[in-house]
Amino acid sequence: MSRPFAASQDDAIAFGEKVFALLDETRYTTTYKLAVLLGLIDLCLENTTAAGGPPDLITTRQLAEKVAEIYWPHTLPFGSVRTATVLRQASGGQAEILSCIERFRSSLRDGSVPLIKARVSAGKAYSRLLDQIEWKLIEMPLSRLQTLGTSVDSFIYEINWDKDIDYRDVSAYQRGQTGFDNRILLRSRVGEYLVRLNGLLRPLIQRRWASMVAALNHQEDSRLEHFLFGAQRLDLSLTRVPLWEIQGERCFYCKERIREPKQSHVDHFIPWSRYQENGLSNLVIADGKCNGNKSDFLAATQHMERWLDRFRKASHVSTDLETLAGQIQWDLSPTRTLSVARAIYMRLRIDAKLWQIGRQFVNADPPRISQLFLGL
Repeated sequence: MSRPFAASQDDAIAFGEKVFALLDETRYTTTYKLAVLLGLIDLCLENTTAAGGPPDLITTRQLAEKVAEIYWPHTLPFGSVRTATVLRQASGGQAEILSCIERFRSSLRDGSVPLIKARVSAGKAYSRLLDQIEWKLIEMPLSRLQTLGTSVDSFIYEINWDKDIDYRDVSAYQRGQTGFDNRILLRSRVGEYLVRLNGLLRPLIQRRWASMVAALNHQEDSRLEHFLFGAQRLDLSLTRVPLWEIQGERCFYCKERIREPKQSHVDHFIPWSRYQENGLSNLVIADGKCNGNKSDFLAATQHMERWLDRFRKASHVSTDLETLAGQIQWDLSPTRTLSVARAIYMRLRIDAKLWQIGRQFVNADPPRISQLFLGL
Protein backbone atom coordinates (compact mmCIF):
# COMPACT_ATOMS: atom_id res chain seq x y z
CA MET A 1 0.00 0.00 0.00
CA SER A 2 1.46 3.38 -0.97
CA ARG A 3 1.83 6.00 1.71
CA PRO A 4 1.35 9.65 0.72
CA PHE A 5 3.21 10.79 3.83
CA ALA A 6 6.34 8.75 3.10
CA ALA A 7 9.43 10.99 3.28
CA SER A 8 12.87 10.71 1.78
CA GLN A 9 15.30 9.31 4.34
CA ASP A 10 18.02 11.65 3.10
CA ASP A 11 15.76 14.69 3.51
CA ALA A 12 14.73 13.57 7.00
CA ILE A 13 18.38 13.08 7.99
CA ALA A 14 19.28 16.52 6.63
CA PHE A 15 16.45 18.04 8.66
CA GLY A 16 17.60 16.14 11.75
CA GLU A 17 21.12 17.46 11.32
CA LYS A 18 19.78 21.02 11.40
CA VAL A 19 17.82 20.32 14.58
CA PHE A 20 20.94 18.79 16.16
CA ALA A 21 22.77 22.03 15.36
CA LEU A 22 20.08 23.99 17.21
CA LEU A 23 20.46 21.67 20.21
CA ASP A 24 24.21 22.29 20.18
CA GLU A 25 23.66 26.06 20.37
CA THR A 26 25.30 27.11 23.65
CA ARG A 27 23.67 30.52 24.08
CA TYR A 28 20.31 29.35 25.42
CA THR A 29 19.32 31.48 28.43
CA THR A 30 16.10 29.56 29.16
CA THR A 31 14.65 26.14 28.32
CA TYR A 32 11.90 27.75 26.20
CA LYS A 33 13.37 26.74 22.84
CA LEU A 34 13.60 23.12 23.98
CA ALA A 35 9.98 23.27 25.15
CA VAL A 36 8.92 24.62 21.76
CA LEU A 37 10.75 21.84 19.89
CA LEU A 38 9.25 19.14 22.10
CA GLY A 39 5.84 20.78 21.87
CA LEU A 40 5.95 20.87 18.07
CA ILE A 41 6.81 17.17 17.96
CA ASP A 42 3.96 16.31 20.32
CA LEU A 43 1.44 18.42 18.43
CA CYS A 44 2.41 16.84 15.11
CA LEU A 45 1.82 13.42 16.67
CA GLU A 46 -1.45 14.46 18.32
CA ASN A 47 -2.91 16.06 15.18
CA THR A 48 -2.24 13.22 12.76
CA THR A 49 -5.12 12.85 10.29
CA ALA A 50 -7.28 9.75 9.92
CA ALA A 51 -5.18 8.81 6.88
CA GLY A 52 -1.96 9.10 8.91
CA GLY A 53 -0.71 12.44 7.59
CA PRO A 54 0.79 15.13 9.86
CA PRO A 55 -0.61 18.67 10.22
CA ASP A 56 0.80 21.54 8.16
CA LEU A 57 0.09 24.23 10.74
CA ILE A 58 -0.17 24.63 14.50
CA THR A 59 -1.56 27.60 16.42
CA THR A 60 0.18 29.51 19.18
CA ARG A 61 -2.74 28.61 21.47
CA GLN A 62 -2.21 24.89 20.87
CA LEU A 63 1.47 25.33 21.59
CA ALA A 64 0.73 27.29 24.79
CA GLU A 65 -1.45 24.43 26.05
CA LYS A 66 1.24 21.89 25.22
CA VAL A 67 4.00 23.95 26.88
CA ALA A 68 1.85 24.30 30.02
CA GLU A 69 1.46 20.52 30.05
CA ILE A 70 5.21 19.95 29.61
CA TYR A 71 6.23 22.40 32.32
CA TRP A 72 3.50 21.44 34.82
CA PRO A 73 5.46 18.64 36.58
CA HIS A 74 8.62 20.79 36.50
CA THR A 75 7.03 23.23 38.94
CA LEU A 76 6.89 20.66 41.74
CA PRO A 77 9.68 20.91 44.34
CA PHE A 78 12.81 18.86 43.69
CA GLY A 79 15.07 17.46 46.41
CA SER A 80 14.73 16.28 49.99
CA VAL A 81 11.97 17.54 52.28
CA ARG A 82 14.31 20.04 53.94
CA THR A 83 15.89 21.41 50.74
CA ALA A 84 13.12 20.90 48.14
CA THR A 85 12.70 23.78 45.73
CA VAL A 86 11.41 24.42 42.21
CA LEU A 87 14.32 24.13 39.80
CA ARG A 88 15.48 27.21 37.93
CA GLN A 89 15.18 27.07 34.16
CA ALA A 90 16.74 30.41 33.19
CA SER A 91 20.20 31.86 33.62
CA GLY A 92 19.01 35.09 35.26
CA GLY A 93 16.55 33.59 37.74
CA GLN A 94 13.38 31.63 37.18
CA ALA A 95 11.90 31.50 33.68
CA GLU A 96 8.77 33.63 33.48
CA ILE A 97 6.55 30.83 32.17
CA LEU A 98 7.46 28.65 35.13
CA SER A 99 6.83 31.55 37.52
CA CYS A 100 3.36 31.96 35.99
CA ILE A 101 2.64 28.26 36.44
CA GLU A 102 3.93 28.38 40.03
CA ARG A 103 1.56 31.27 40.82
CA PHE A 104 -1.32 29.35 39.26
CA ARG A 105 -0.44 26.28 41.36
CA SER A 106 -0.33 28.34 44.54
CA SER A 107 -3.83 29.67 43.84
CA LEU A 108 -5.28 26.15 43.86
CA ARG A 109 -6.64 24.48 46.96
CA ASP A 110 -4.27 21.58 46.28
CA GLY A 111 -1.32 22.58 44.12
CA SER A 112 -0.11 19.00 43.74
CA VAL A 113 -3.08 17.87 41.62
CA PRO A 114 -2.67 16.69 38.01
CA LEU A 115 -3.14 19.39 35.39
CA ILE A 116 -6.45 17.93 34.19
CA LYS A 117 -7.98 18.55 37.62
CA ALA A 118 -6.49 22.03 37.83
CA ARG A 119 -7.99 22.92 34.43
CA VAL A 120 -11.44 21.80 35.57
CA SER A 121 -11.38 23.35 39.05
CA ALA A 122 -9.94 26.73 38.00
CA GLY A 123 -10.98 27.19 34.39
CA LYS A 124 -10.85 31.00 34.23
CA ALA A 125 -7.49 31.19 36.00
CA TYR A 126 -6.14 28.49 33.68
CA SER A 127 -7.29 30.45 30.64
CA ARG A 128 -5.43 33.51 31.96
CA LEU A 129 -2.37 31.32 32.47
CA LEU A 130 -2.54 30.21 28.84
CA ASP A 131 -2.76 33.85 27.76
CA GLN A 132 0.47 34.57 29.63
CA ILE A 133 2.28 31.53 28.24
CA GLU A 134 1.06 32.19 24.70
CA TRP A 135 2.33 35.79 24.83
CA LYS A 136 5.72 34.73 26.15
CA LEU A 137 6.09 32.12 23.39
CA ILE A 138 5.14 34.68 20.74
CA GLU A 139 7.47 37.30 22.18
CA MET A 140 10.54 35.15 22.68
CA PRO A 141 11.29 31.63 21.48
CA LEU A 142 9.10 31.40 18.38
CA SER A 143 10.79 34.37 16.72
CA ARG A 144 14.27 33.30 17.86
CA LEU A 145 14.33 29.49 17.76
CA GLN A 146 15.62 29.17 14.19
CA THR A 147 18.63 31.43 14.76
CA LEU A 148 22.04 29.79 14.79
CA GLY A 149 24.78 32.23 15.69
CA THR A 150 23.87 35.35 13.73
CA SER A 151 22.07 33.51 10.91
CA VAL A 152 18.33 32.88 10.65
CA ASP A 153 17.20 29.77 8.79
CA SER A 154 13.42 29.25 8.91
CA PHE A 155 13.65 25.55 8.10
CA ILE A 156 11.04 24.41 10.64
CA TYR A 157 8.23 26.95 10.36
CA GLU A 158 7.24 30.41 9.21
CA ILE A 159 5.37 32.98 11.32
CA ASN A 160 3.87 36.32 10.40
CA TRP A 161 5.49 38.39 13.16
CA ASP A 162 8.98 39.10 14.45
CA LYS A 163 10.68 39.84 17.78
CA ASP A 164 9.24 43.39 17.76
CA ILE A 165 5.63 42.15 18.05
CA ASP A 166 3.45 44.48 20.16
CA TYR A 167 1.76 42.96 23.22
CA ARG A 168 -1.37 45.02 22.53
CA ASP A 169 -1.92 43.19 19.24
CA VAL A 170 -1.68 39.80 20.93
CA SER A 171 -3.87 40.88 23.85
CA ALA A 172 -6.57 42.08 21.44
CA TYR A 173 -6.49 38.72 19.63
CA GLN A 174 -6.79 36.88 22.97
CA ARG A 175 -9.91 38.94 23.76
CA GLY A 176 -11.49 37.73 20.52
CA GLN A 177 -10.59 40.65 18.30
CA THR A 178 -8.88 40.20 14.92
CA GLY A 179 -5.51 41.45 13.77
CA PHE A 180 -2.98 38.84 14.90
CA ASP A 181 -2.17 35.73 12.85
CA ASN A 182 -1.59 32.96 15.41
CA ARG A 183 -0.57 30.32 12.85
CA ILE A 184 2.77 28.53 13.00
CA LEU A 185 3.11 27.38 9.38
CA LEU A 186 5.24 24.25 9.16
CA ARG A 187 7.57 24.14 6.18
CA SER A 188 7.00 21.47 3.57
CA ARG A 189 7.47 17.93 4.97
CA VAL A 190 8.46 19.21 8.43
CA GLY A 191 5.45 17.63 10.15
CA GLU A 192 6.44 14.30 8.62
CA TYR A 193 10.08 14.71 9.67
CA LEU A 194 9.14 15.55 13.27
CA VAL A 195 6.88 12.50 13.51
CA ARG A 196 9.38 10.19 11.83
CA LEU A 197 12.33 11.41 13.94
CA ASN A 198 10.39 11.52 17.21
CA GLY A 199 12.18 8.48 18.64
CA LEU A 200 15.57 10.11 18.02
CA LEU A 201 14.85 13.78 18.73
CA ARG A 202 12.82 13.35 21.93
CA PRO A 203 15.57 11.76 24.06
CA LEU A 204 18.15 14.20 22.70
CA ILE A 205 15.99 17.21 23.55
CA GLN A 206 15.24 15.82 27.00
CA ARG A 207 18.91 15.12 27.65
CA ARG A 208 19.92 18.62 26.53
CA TRP A 209 17.14 20.05 28.72
CA ALA A 210 18.21 18.06 31.80
CA SER A 211 21.84 19.05 31.23
CA MET A 212 20.95 22.73 31.11
CA VAL A 213 18.76 22.57 34.24
CA ALA A 214 21.48 20.59 36.03
CA ALA A 215 24.04 23.29 35.24
CA LEU A 216 21.71 26.07 36.38
CA ASN A 217 20.96 24.29 39.67
CA HIS A 218 24.28 22.49 40.34
CA GLN A 219 22.69 19.04 40.15
CA GLU A 220 23.39 15.71 38.43
CA ASP A 221 22.02 15.31 34.89
CA SER A 222 20.75 11.75 35.39
CA ARG A 223 18.66 12.57 38.46
CA LEU A 224 17.14 15.60 36.80
CA GLU A 225 16.25 13.81 33.57
CA HIS A 226 14.21 11.29 35.53
CA PHE A 227 12.56 14.04 37.62
CA LEU A 228 11.70 16.22 34.61
CA PHE A 229 10.61 13.52 32.17
CA GLY A 230 10.30 10.21 34.08
CA ALA A 231 7.20 8.05 33.67
CA GLN A 232 6.32 8.22 37.36
CA ARG A 233 5.77 11.99 37.51
CA LEU A 234 2.05 11.10 37.91
CA ASP A 235 0.99 8.42 40.38
CA LEU A 236 -0.90 5.79 38.38
CA SER A 237 -1.94 3.68 41.40
CA LEU A 238 -5.44 5.21 41.37
CA THR A 239 -6.06 3.57 37.99
CA ARG A 240 -4.73 0.09 38.83
CA VAL A 241 -7.75 -1.54 40.51
CA PRO A 242 -10.47 -0.23 38.14
CA LEU A 243 -8.40 -1.09 35.05
CA TRP A 244 -7.75 -4.57 36.47
CA GLU A 245 -11.52 -4.99 36.88
CA ILE A 246 -12.29 -3.64 33.38
CA GLN A 247 -9.85 -6.19 31.90
CA GLY A 248 -11.54 -9.04 33.73
CA GLU A 249 -8.60 -9.45 36.14
CA ARG A 250 -6.35 -10.57 33.29
CA CYS A 251 -3.12 -9.37 31.73
CA PHE A 252 -3.81 -7.40 28.55
CA TYR A 253 -1.01 -9.16 26.65
CA CYS A 254 -0.86 -12.81 27.71
CA LYS A 255 -4.46 -12.94 29.03
CA GLU A 256 -3.31 -14.88 32.10
CA ARG A 257 -5.28 -14.34 35.31
CA ILE A 258 -3.86 -11.79 37.78
CA ARG A 259 -5.21 -12.85 41.16
CA GLU A 260 -4.74 -9.57 42.99
CA PRO A 261 -4.53 -6.02 41.63
CA LYS A 262 -1.38 -5.44 43.69
CA GLN A 263 0.32 -8.07 41.51
CA SER A 264 -0.46 -6.08 38.36
CA HIS A 265 1.38 -3.24 36.63
CA VAL A 266 -0.06 -0.24 34.79
CA ASP A 267 1.59 -0.21 31.36
CA HIS A 268 1.70 2.56 28.75
CA PHE A 269 0.59 0.83 25.53
CA ILE A 270 2.26 3.56 23.47
CA PRO A 271 5.59 3.57 25.33
CA TRP A 272 6.42 6.60 27.45
CA SER A 273 9.74 6.90 25.64
CA ARG A 274 7.83 7.49 22.37
CA TYR A 275 5.16 9.83 23.70
CA GLN A 276 4.32 10.89 27.25
CA GLU A 277 0.63 10.10 27.66
CA ASN A 278 -0.98 9.08 30.96
CA GLY A 279 -4.57 9.22 29.67
CA LEU A 280 -6.69 6.16 30.37
CA SER A 281 -6.87 5.36 26.66
CA ASN A 282 -3.13 4.60 26.74
CA LEU A 283 -3.12 2.57 29.96
CA VAL A 284 -3.49 -1.22 30.23
CA ILE A 285 -2.94 -3.72 33.02
CA ALA A 286 -0.12 -6.25 32.58
CA ASP A 287 1.43 -8.88 34.78
CA GLY A 288 4.99 -8.39 35.96
CA LYS A 289 6.58 -10.61 33.32
CA CYS A 290 4.80 -9.04 30.33
CA ASN A 291 5.35 -5.53 31.65
CA GLY A 292 9.08 -6.19 31.99
CA ASN A 293 9.46 -7.92 28.64
CA LYS A 294 7.48 -5.33 26.69
CA SER A 295 9.45 -2.49 28.30
CA ASP A 296 9.69 0.39 25.77
CA PHE A 297 8.95 -1.76 22.71
CA LEU A 298 5.93 -1.25 20.48
CA ALA A 299 3.39 -4.05 20.86
CA ALA A 300 2.65 -6.43 17.98
CA THR A 301 -0.28 -5.95 15.62
CA GLN A 302 -2.39 -8.57 17.40
CA HIS A 303 -2.18 -6.55 20.63
CA MET A 304 -2.78 -3.28 18.81
CA GLU A 305 -5.93 -4.68 17.19
CA ARG A 306 -7.45 -5.49 20.60
CA TRP A 307 -6.27 -2.18 22.04
CA LEU A 308 -8.06 -0.28 19.26
CA ASP A 309 -11.41 -1.62 20.54
CA ARG A 310 -11.36 1.12 23.17
CA PHE A 311 -11.68 3.73 20.43
CA ARG A 312 -14.90 2.24 19.05
CA LYS A 313 -17.87 3.98 20.63
CA ALA A 314 -20.00 0.83 20.69
CA SER A 315 -17.44 -1.23 22.62
CA HIS A 316 -17.84 -2.10 26.30
CA VAL A 317 -14.28 -1.08 27.12
CA SER A 318 -14.83 2.39 25.60
CA THR A 319 -17.90 2.91 27.82
CA ASP A 320 -16.12 1.54 30.89
CA LEU A 321 -13.10 3.80 30.42
CA GLU A 322 -15.28 6.86 29.85
CA THR A 323 -17.18 6.11 33.06
CA LEU A 324 -13.96 5.55 34.97
CA ALA A 325 -12.49 8.84 33.74
CA GLY A 326 -15.47 10.69 35.19
CA GLN A 327 -15.39 8.79 38.47
CA ILE A 328 -11.72 9.39 39.26
CA GLN A 329 -11.39 12.70 37.35
CA TRP A 330 -8.69 11.34 35.11
CA ASP A 331 -7.83 12.32 31.54
CA LEU A 332 -9.17 9.89 28.92
CA SER A 333 -7.56 11.49 25.83
CA PRO A 334 -8.96 9.12 23.17
CA THR A 335 -8.55 11.46 20.20
CA ARG A 336 -5.02 12.47 21.09
CA THR A 337 -3.91 8.92 21.91
CA LEU A 338 -5.38 7.50 18.70
CA SER A 339 -3.69 10.20 16.60
CA VAL A 340 -0.33 9.44 18.20
CA ALA A 341 -0.82 5.71 17.59
CA ARG A 342 -1.61 6.39 13.93
CA ALA A 343 1.46 8.60 13.59
CA ILE A 344 3.75 5.91 15.01
CA TYR A 345 2.29 2.63 13.75
CA MET A 346 1.36 3.76 10.23
CA ARG A 347 5.00 4.67 9.54
CA LEU A 348 6.46 1.29 10.49
CA ARG A 349 8.37 -0.61 7.82
CA ILE A 350 7.81 -4.30 7.28
CA ASP A 351 11.17 -5.07 8.90
CA ALA A 352 10.29 -3.21 12.13
CA LYS A 353 10.34 -5.56 15.11
CA LEU A 354 7.32 -5.52 17.42
CA TRP A 355 7.06 -7.24 20.79
CA GLN A 356 4.71 -10.21 20.84
CA ILE A 357 5.17 -12.17 24.08
CA GLY A 358 8.02 -13.17 26.36
CA ARG A 359 11.21 -12.61 24.37
CA GLN A 360 9.46 -13.12 21.02
CA PHE A 361 9.36 -10.37 18.39
CA VAL A 362 7.55 -10.30 15.05
CA ASN A 363 7.76 -8.10 11.96
CA ALA A 364 5.29 -5.28 11.50
CA ASP A 365 2.44 -5.81 9.05
CA PRO A 366 1.98 -2.35 7.41
CA PRO A 367 -1.04 -3.27 5.20
CA ARG A 368 -2.90 -4.77 8.16
CA ILE A 369 -1.98 -1.84 10.41
CA SER A 370 -3.25 0.69 7.87
CA GLN A 371 -6.43 -1.32 7.40
CA LEU A 372 -7.12 -1.35 11.14
CA PHE A 373 -6.65 2.38 11.57
CA LEU A 374 -8.57 3.33 8.46
CA GLY A 375 -11.46 1.15 9.71
CA LEU A 376 -12.02 3.32 12.79
